[in-house]
Amino acid sequence: MKVLVVYDSVYGNTEQVAFAISNSLSSEGNIEKVRVKELNIEQLQGLDYLIVGSPTHAFKPTKAIRTFLKSMSKNGLRGVKVAAFDTRISKDEANSVAFNFLEKIFGYAAKPIADRLRKKGGTLIVPPEGFFVNDTEGPMKDGEIERAESWAKQIIKS
Repeated sequence: MKVLVVYDSVYGNTEQVAFAISNSLSSEGNIEKVRVKELNIEQLQGLDYLIVGSPTHAFKPTKAIRTFLKSMSKNGLRGVKVAAFDTRISKDEANSVAFNFLEKIFGYAAKPIADRLRKKGGTLIVPPEGFFVNDTEGPMKDGEIERAESWAKQIIKS
């Protein structure tokens, strides 16, 4: 089984989640994790699973992740099982009426990532997931790294 975890990270939180996911799956086969800017297109060949993650910035994935997703051919992920995650602050942490209003309209990064992966032919096998950080720059909230490890195992079981 070949699994690729592609991520972008600004403050290191999304990178921590990507590492937790890949470490959790390390006994499952050929697991690679790569920052999106270091991705070599050959790494997408022969994939069984593609997991993509980004921090949520302005209610969307980073530009590097959006560019990566747009660059794939229309059916480039046919036959590949896909999953998407993001890192985000919680509504309670934001404690802002404006944030809550905008979040209801625009959401977080994981859903548009998942939607794009499906449009590229991938089969979404778990709902998009968000992992919580303390404040804008982190660190990760207690228990979130462990939750990411459990989420990763659900992907393989699906």
